[in-house]
Amino acid sequence: MNRPTLALLALLALFTSACYSAPITNRSQLLLLSERAEVEIGESAWQQTLAEAQGKGQLVRSGAQAQRVQRVGEAIAEAARTHPETADKASRYAWEFVLLNDPQVNAWALPGGYSAVYTGLLSVTQSEDELAVVLGHEVAHALARHSGERMSQQLILDLGMNAADLLSGELDPESRELLMQSLGMVGNTGFILPFSRKHESEADHIGLFLAADAGYDPRAAVSLWERMAQQGGQRPPEFLSTHPSEATRIARLQELMPKALKRYNKAKAAGR
Repeated sequence: MNRPTLALLALLALFTSACYSAPITNRSQLLLLSERAEVEIGESAWQQTLAEAQGKGQLVRSGAQAQRVQRVGEAIAEAARTHPETADKASRYAWEFVLLNDPQVNAWALPGGYSAVYTGLLSVTQSEDELAVVLGHEVAHALARHSGERMSQQLILDLGMNAADLLSGELDPESRELLMQSLGMVGNTGFILPFSRKHESEADHIGLFLAADAGYDPRAAVSLWERMAQQGGQRPPEFLSTHPSEATRIARLQELMPKALKRYNKAKAAGR
């Protein structure tokens, strides 16, 4: 059996042997790394991040803002641990939330439940409800194992590119290079970027419900993204972006709002 055939068979085997589903949305996923491996990667990156932030004086451990981030984050994590749809995964993660002194309007998450919020974002979030939307989104990335899925997708793309490279071996060098560049562009715009936008939309969906489960008003998601849209700055067209546009996000959140409000009312009735 020749090498191109072997490569294609290996690619097919990957697609059929590692299928999972995301919590709440039940979207089918392809995950080639074990959860344990993802968590180890996340933990290592987290410790490195904390050490670097500490060295630069960016790590904010005390004060009202840091306490707010920790309080809201822990409430979201607790909601994830107690809800049947997310409890299994949430109970396996460490869940840490820190504030970093950085003017960027941003927050991020690592596998295993590690999340950071930049002080620049707190100038946009005007309530704990809006902060809960952000942290729910980051918790959702961890629960849905989006980092592991991105690594799996990149591996699949690399395997596909390698297979194409082998199959194009009889082309002249210039044609082969042009083909590989074209395939790389198609793979990025037609595979990697759409999945990235899907991850962001899914994190919005899961995070909205988690915030509601924790007793935070999900309607704050709309006001948050309306304010984010006013931040300005040049943005690429949506099809070339890793994130959906603010208008797309708001429209999808509004579609989910009736279900989110039911969860919110249930949480408030339970005293959360």
